Amino acid sequence: MKPLVVLGFGLVSQVVSAAPTAEESEIVESSLAADIKTSSKVSYSNMEHMQILGRSDKLRTEAGSATLIDELALEKMEYDDIHRILANVPGVNIRQEDGYGLRPNIGFRGVTPERSKKINILEDGVLIGPAPYSAPAAYYFPSVNLMTSVEVFKGPAAIKYGPNTVAGTLNMTTRAIPDSSEGMFELGMGSNGYQKVHGYFGDSLNLGNQDFGFLIEGLSTQADGFKDIDNVEQSDFDNDSGFIKNDLVAKVNYQFDSTIFGQEANHYVELKLGYSDEDSNETYMGLTDADFKASPYRRYAVSQVGNMDWRHDQAMLTYNVRTDDINWTTRVYNNEFERAWRKVNGFFSRSTDPAPTLQEIIADPTAHENFYQVLTGDRDSSEVKEQLVVGTNDRSYYSRGIQTDLTYAFNLFDIENIISTGLRYHQDRIDRGHFEQNYLMNSGVMTADQVGTRFTTVNYEKATALSFYIEDTVQLDQLQLSVGARSENVESRFQNLKAGSETDWQEKDSTVWLYSISGFYTLNEQMGLFVGAHEGYVPTSPKQPSVTKPEKSINYELGGRYNDGHTKLESVLFFNDFKNLKESCSFSTSASCTNTVKLDQEYNGGEVDVYGLEFNVESRFALNDNLDMPWSITYTYTDSEFKQDLESTFELWGNVKAGDPVPYLPENQLTLNLGVENSKWQINLLIKYISEMHEAAGTEVSLSGLSTDSYTVVDVSANYDLGDYGLVYVKVDNLFDDVAIVSRRPFGARPSKPQQMFVGYKYMF
Repeated sequence: MKPLVVLGFGLVSQVVSAAPTAEESEIVESSLAADIKTSSKVSYSNMEHMQILGRSDKLRTEAGSATLIDELALEKMEYDDIHRILANVPGVNIRQEDGYGLRPNIGFRGVTPERSKKINILEDGVLIGPAPYSAPAAYYFPSVNLMTSVEVFKGPAAIKYGPNTVAGTLNMTTRAIPDSSEGMFELGMGSNGYQKVHGYFGDSLNLGNQDFGFLIEGLSTQADGFKDIDNVEQSDFDNDSGFIKNDLVAKVNYQFDSTIFGQEANHYVELKLGYSDEDSNETYMGLTDADFKASPYRRYAVSQVGNMDWRHDQAMLTYNVRTDDINWTTRVYNNEFERAWRKVNGFFSRSTDPAPTLQEIIADPTAHENFYQVLTGDRDSSEVKEQLVVGTNDRSYYSRGIQTDLTYAFNLFDIENIISTGLRYHQDRIDRGHFEQNYLMNSGVMTADQVGTRFTTVNYEKATALSFYIEDTVQLDQLQLSVGARSENVESRFQNLKAGSETDWQEKDSTVWLYSISGFYTLNEQMGLFVGAHEGYVPTSPKQPSVTKPEKSINYELGGRYNDGHTKLESVLFFNDFKNLKESCSFSTSASCTNTVKLDQEYNGGEVDVYGLEFNVESRFALNDNLDMPWSITYTYTDSEFKQDLESTFELWGNVKAGDPVPYLPENQLTLNLGVENSKWQINLLIKYISEMHEAAGTEVSLSGLSTDSYTVVDVSANYDLGDYGLVYVKVDNLFDDVAIVSRRPFGARPSKPQQMFVGYKYMF
């Protein structure tokens, strides 16, 4: 496997990969300007969208916390789920949902992970969420099997990537067009009807000082699911809890050389087109704690209707020019996403005869026995209020714009400088067309009524944003100092389109400036210290009134780094001082958020402190002349507290007392990786521990329990290189088949993924 070296406009402080032997290690230039001072005639695989220094046996001297998971590490465990991949990144907090990672919930350094809406999600350096400003909840997430690296940026490094600067940025890079003919075909299968077909082929043609290249890659994954739906065989709905997901990516490029201001320059133009779709029989419906204990992978009959159907189209045109002193990249991008999610919202409720919410029924099924029996299919809907409301959230999004990033290295008064700056013009929009229909439970089968559908939400939110950043990094003897600034100017509009509500609209205009400072001090060739501070910001959506404030914080970090060429270690203390914590009401959060009035409403949480420790160490030692043992330990400690009392109708908070914690933040997380390998085969073991998480900050919330389970999961994988005949791999996720409650939101206990076994074959050509 070729080592991955990517040069661009960011900086990475640690690498999670197969720890290299001395013969494999690359000697990476350690000067401040190494990220752009490279040969002007390089393949675009060396000019991706963020700085990745690859494997290095030298001390990293950049300030700030960042992590790279490279292609070798991704291939070790053959994960399809970004949640499991990020187990090797300190400072990441996750709420699991469907077990397959179809709709991830990811946070960094204590921000709520709900729908990953508070982190920036990038693909090849470009915002990839459906509508990052207007509706940031990430109901679409790229397939990680298509990625050759995953990067996490936290701390002052986040100032370059917006709009959300509180937590950080997750960037995933797709496969680069190869320099010569290269291809791969992969076939995998496993438990619960799992199937994977994956392949790519690319080539480049050299014509003197010009190169033409292309790449085509396709991926299809599917499974029958690991949950059993009551009575689904008798219904008209799909009879499994699984999914099918397809991806197709095509790239073409053109490279040529020229001379600019007396310097040799390499020009690169690339067009990337992508298509993805998914059909998954997913639900928000969970179980009572008693039913979970008896059969954790059961799904009630009411969840027969659950289905998500979406399509994503992508186009991006990239132009890059590079000289000895300048690296300038401009991208034009357009992403379109359409989805329809059908799921049960609750029971038909009238003001004169209200029905309990699904949360209330799950929390106390004895008190609401008739409704509970309808959910399970043991009772027919005999009264009007026992009819079930099934909602389909039909939404379309677009996210488009142009961004340009420039890095310039120069000496001023014998001081080495690197200026990084960028400008982005961006537009995004969400159109909602939500509708509902009443269903009856008849003999354990969900049956639609004869009245038909009714629209509940018809509106749009649109945002136009102009963002700018600049950062100067200078070398002052042993001190490397960076000072940065970012601005976000956002113009937005909300318009209610429901008949009779057309006068319900709002326009807003906001501008914010954010600043950062960081430094790295080199103690010796093997050790250094870094410190940084930056301002965090998360904007409000277009429909929010002025009383709802943006999320703002001042974030600090202090860390140390050690690298002797054999062992790498990094430890970071962080403290996020929130001036205002902000959350939003979504269907995935609670029952009250199915109310059209509360849907996507945002709430002020006031002052909150989040603090903790991140630690990572990795090394390798030789067992004998033929066997190596790579290992790594990743640990995160996180604590949090509201600084004042808060009485909130938002169910993720409830009635909060000063000192109460922020929900879904595990106090302790620990990941241990162990491997044994030689030139032909390798065996890898991953052990992940996550402590319990609070389901709500305060009290008086309708949940069957106020915390998730602590749990430990063990994954194992192995592969064998057949040389010219390809490679075979086997893996087992959740080796000991442990089960735990990983969430009770929005409607009851939901399980971790059970033991699943996989076998696959890859042929490279």
